[in-house]
Amino acid sequence: MATRREFLRQTAGTLFLAVTAVAAEMQKERGEMLGKLGLQSYSLRRFPFSQAVATVKQLGLTYLEAFPGHLPMERAEEAKKVLADNGVRLVAYGVVRMRNDEAAMRRLFDFAKTMGIEVLTADPDPDSFDLLDKLVDEYGIYVAIHNHGPGSRYPGAESVAKAIEGHHECIGLCYDTGHAARAGDDIVAGVRKVGKRVYGVHLKDVNHQKHDVIVGTGVLDIKGFLRALKEVGFKGTLMLEYELEPENPVPGIQKSLNFVCQTLSALR
Repeated sequence: MATRREFLRQTAGTLFLAVTAVAAEMQKERGEMLGKLGLQSYSLRRFPFSQAVATVKQLGLTYLEAFPGHLPMERAEEAKKVLADNGVRLVAYGVVRMRNDEAAMRRLFDFAKTMGIEVLTADPDPDSFDLLDKLVDEYGIYVAIHNHGPGSRYPGAESVAKAIEGHHECIGLCYDTGHAARAGDDIVAGVRKVGKRVYGVHLKDVNHQKHDVIVGTGVLDIKGFLRALKEVGFKGTLMLEYELEPENPVPGIQKSLNFVCQTLSALR
């Protein structure tokens, strides 16, 4: 007998044709406006990596950010085959802690280079920045500091802006809009604060209680946020991250993509 999890995954499969058309249209609408569109694999955290990648393909998306729980570094060769078989590009990886340990950080950057990763989404220790200055320059890989809301060392845009001041221009921000809202950020002002050093986005929406909701059903100014990204010349990957309904996330992802597509169309 099929488990509830298996049933939900099978049911989610029936939505793929509809969402694929929406995502494909979204890619067309975006053009060069904001760079690339993808999915943070934490949205599919209950799926094995191979199924998560296949789901990204079926959603009509090309770009993926993998979280380390989906892709340990020692599985690089296996992952490359899965990605190639599905025509999906792994352009970002994280969130990873970065320490002032050159040997460990070189292993991480070597992994990123092997996988073709453009951006490492990170939570760097304060004493690691001088090392990171050297590594981003040597490898040509961006480090985007992930803001993680109240109680974290990088709660919002302001804390990241202060941390990167005086450091290599390839070290910047991965702006998580949900955590930013919980930290009290105005997400439009946050983009403008960091400007061209916004190198990644985890796009979420929240309600009045600051709980995650389907993008477009909450209180965040998503249109203003996307417009601000355009204004600062954002060319990274806009990663939708949907943390709700981990057993059956595709319907919520679909609705979120629908809204983003409509919003981007309105910004043309």
